[in-house]
This record gives sequence, C-alpha cells and structure tokens, in this order.
Amino acid sequence: MIITTTNTIETHTIKEYLGIVTGETIIGANIFKDFFAGIRDIVGGRSSSYEGVLREAKDTALKEMQEQANRLGANAVIGVDLDYETVGPNGGMLMVTASGTAVKI
Repeated sequence: MIITTTNTIETHTIKEYLGIVTGETIIGANIFKDFFAGIRDIVGGRSSSYEGVLREAKDTALKEMQEQANRLGANAVIGVDLDYETVGPNGGMLMVTASGTAVKI
C-alpha cells in the first residue's frame, strides 16, 4: 500500500475516494527513561530511549491507519498527517495520531 503525505501520487490516477482513515496510539515513557533523559538534558546529547518510544508510537499509528484503509478496500492513503501530543498527568504519556484519505488508484 502506498502511504504519502502528498494529495496526489505521481503516475497514478485516483479512481475512488473512500474516506478519512486514522490510527492512534498512546504510549507511556517509564521512570527509567525519564531518569536517563533527565541526565541527557544536563550533559547534552540525544535521548535514544525517547526517540525509540516516538518511533514505536508513530509506527503503530501508521499501521492502524493502514489496516483501516485495507478494510475499506483502499490500496493507498494520501494526505497523511502525523500529530504528536503529550497527555496524562504531568504529560507522562505520548499520543500519536496518523490521519489521511483512503483511496483506490
């Protein structure tokens, strides 16, 4: 399945629009990741533990969106947008939402 942030797919004609599809995930960062990220804030550098959590959440949201598109009979999703938000007490959880338009090309 083609998944793209653009509203068209070069060399393909969109034959049918099937509707908006979404995928959401909420994932928590545990206390150890928070602790080591705090150390990184002090000494500098990238926080690979948080980067891994972000990547996992993004991949899960995209997979859910793709599965919803498959159920509609789509073979592509166009106009994909990813949103990242912190939720929960003290922003301890990360929510990632993927949305786009399911189409047949």
